[in-house]
Amino acid sequence: MNTASLLWSLLFGSIGMGFFIYGKKQGALVPLLCGLALMVFPYFVSDTILLVAIGGVLVALPFFLRT
Repeated sequence: MNTASLLWSLLFGSIGMGFFIYGKKQGALVPLLCGLALMVFPYFVSDTILLVAIGGVLVALPFFLRT
């Protein structure tokens, strides 16, 4: 794991924690699940480009799927 992957993982994990807390307090399922996924997926993805691509999709998903 290189420095870039570590920093991207930290960023997406922090955003995921925010989404998770927001989704839990508001009872919104999409931000809750995206937050959980953002906190967990960096453990399984080692490629930096793939990490940024998946993270970007998961960050944008709650803004497009409003339920």
